[in-house]
Amino acid sequence: MGTSVQVTPLCGVYNENPLSYLVSIDGFNFLIDCGWNDHFDPSLLQPLSRIASTVDAVLLSYPDTLHLGALPYAMKQFGLSAPVYATEPVYRLGLLTMYDHYLSRKQVSEFDLFTLDDIDAAFQNVNRLTYSQNYHLSDKGEGIVIAPHVSGHLLGGTVWKITKDGEDVIYAVDFNHRKERHLNGTVLESFVRPAVLITDAYNALNTQPPRRQRDHEFLDAITRTLRGDGKVLLPVDTAGRVLELILILEQHWAQHHLTYPIFFLTYVSSSTIDYVKSFLEWMNDSIAKSFEHTRDNAFLLRHVSLLINKSELEKVPEGPKIVLASMASLEAGFSHDIFAEWATDPKNLVLFTERGQFATLARMLQADPPPKAVKITLSKRVPLVGEELAAYEEEQNRKKEEALKASQIKEEEVKISHGSDPNLADPMMIDSRETSALADGGTFAGRHKDVFIDGFVSSSTSVAPMFPFFETSAAWSDFGEVINPDDYMIKEENMELTSLQGGGDINGKLDEGSAGLMLDTTPSKVVSTESTVQVKCSLVYMDFEGRSDGRSIKSILAHVAPLKLVLVHGSAEATEHLKQHCSKHVCPHVYAPQIGETIDVTSDLCAYKVQLSEKLMSNVLFKKLGDYEIAWVDAEVGQTEGGMLSLLPLSNEAPAHKSVLVGDIKMADFKQFLASKGIQAEFSGGALRCGEFVTLRKVGDPTQKGGVAGSQQIVIEGPLSEEYYKIRDYLYSQFYLL
Repeated sequence: MGTSVQVTPLCGVYNENPLSYLVSIDGFNFLIDCGWNDHFDPSLLQPLSRIASTVDAVLLSYPDTLHLGALPYAMKQFGLSAPVYATEPVYRLGLLTMYDHYLSRKQVSEFDLFTLDDIDAAFQNVNRLTYSQNYHLSDKGEGIVIAPHVSGHLLGGTVWKITKDGEDVIYAVDFNHRKERHLNGTVLESFVRPAVLITDAYNALNTQPPRRQRDHEFLDAITRTLRGDGKVLLPVDTAGRVLELILILEQHWAQHHLTYPIFFLTYVSSSTIDYVKSFLEWMNDSIAKSFEHTRDNAFLLRHVSLLINKSELEKVPEGPKIVLASMASLEAGFSHDIFAEWATDPKNLVLFTERGQFATLARMLQADPPPKAVKITLSKRVPLVGEELAAYEEEQNRKKEEALKASQIKEEEVKISHGSDPNLADPMMIDSRETSALADGGTFAGRHKDVFIDGFVSSSTSVAPMFPFFETSAAWSDFGEVINPDDYMIKEENMELTSLQGGGDINGKLDEGSAGLMLDTTPSKVVSTESTVQVKCSLVYMDFEGRSDGRSIKSILAHVAPLKLVLVHGSAEATEHLKQHCSKHVCPHVYAPQIGETIDVTSDLCAYKVQLSEKLMSNVLFKKLGDYEIAWVDAEVGQTEGGMLSLLPLSNEAPAHKSVLVGDIKMADFKQFLASKGIQAEFSGGALRCGEFVTLRKVGDPTQKGGVAGSQQIVIEGPLSEEYYKIRDYLYSQFYLL
């Protein structure tokens, strides 16, 4: 029987809701992604609440709310306590994304689903991994290896590879095969024939124009609006696709020497860019090489100004400008307020670069045709004054008095619980007779002294009034006192606390302005007004989501050719379309489960664990192959005394076997090798012509589905001659013979 694999969707199937899936591998439960939408609707998390306590590990794939937005709430309310794994950018940028959402909500409502402390507590559990790092789980997960790989789409975005007993389970959603200005394309195509592939159908019905055409239309729409004395609003996410948009605008402004101001406005914009500057190794190769040679950081912004407060934007003189503001859904944040102000001017442009989430203002405005008017609730937080402030202070004083009374009652109960000994009537009173005895040089030998300090219970062995004290004896070795290295390490939580007091340096989380919003305890209230906004501005949607389109998805899935395929996240129409296509052209086992439906995708292959006995290994001759050593083994299966399967030496003489050539060579490299031996070779018609009569040709499909994936043969053609055998010997010398 193969590795047992079950998949249970908790959210995000047959619709565009947030992503959250339970994947069980031999009883070890992975929660892959823990998303929430911009409405922060608790009803979406009901399936998660039922299984949260059974989760053994959490894997996060992207730093946006759709993939990690519910993590703080789940850990606070559902008892989710499993270790979390993510890349460094997903951890850092995901943290800032949640900060931005909380601050945006808190400024316009009495948001109480989670706090900043809940966010910090959730992200303290994150273990950061690098791309292609194999992380071996322990205890219950013994034998399971997880590894993050490049997915594109967002900085630090991850294709998760989970391996157990040689079988791979791949989780790849929202991937992008295209190389972009700041990101490499996905490496999903490098995986061939995994046991299970879990992927999404979000873009299965979409087509995309060429990148050059899309960028031209994007910049043309913006510059046309600016030259018409209009303003451009781009509703964006906090720290995801906005990075690609910033680079596009930076490069275009530098090339054409434009002077129109550009502003990036979120509560954490400064911290976002500071972190991104340090993540160059996570970006595409050209950015990393450019920094190595010229020390030029692509995110050292010269044309984009960073703002953390709308009041700073209001100080900017009137005129054409571009504002990239969060949130992309227009449900909250600076983009919501700016849209309400700018929508009434026909000269202005609201440019959407991603599809709005379901039932949001952005999605409503992207309808065809768009609405001519929308109802908007404008809210702001104002300080309490006058009678309201007095009533608030009176309420706070009343709560303090109640807390004090409760504390006093508890003290009295503690005193009563320790009996009616008159010596304990006053816990801070020391017997005067005992005091005088001490003053006269007397001792307390043989006399018992009880000391009761509020909150402490006196020790039965105490011989004198004193606070509880426990002496720890230090351990010593031949080199001196043994120290604990943890005592000399700066605790991460302390670093994060002090970061709130500093500026926006790379070691801090937030700049001074954002930290001020967090630490502001001024009594305030939320004032809301509803208004109808006439939508007279231009509304344009262009696809800058950074996901592969339908045609590319189908091509990649055909190349990967998984044994079993699970489809999630996408509209019902897109999911069914991709399911039918994959059933015909990718693999026969295609699943599209419903919410809460558990499907068993256990491999049909049989895998057994066997030991290599010492008797067998003592006679094996290894040959070095690059970084590895290989050998041919003839053995028979037996059992050890403990019942474990073991490979034992053959009881009879080993049968002869054909020679096996192990390795893979590139024809171009072999051509150079022949040249070094004085044999002229050149490529012609896809084959390598060697000398006058001999031809070498590779045959077979490197991605074939039958047999061994990626197997090819090299065919030697030509008349038998001295030259033929000479070239064949040279070819064999490039392989390892077993």
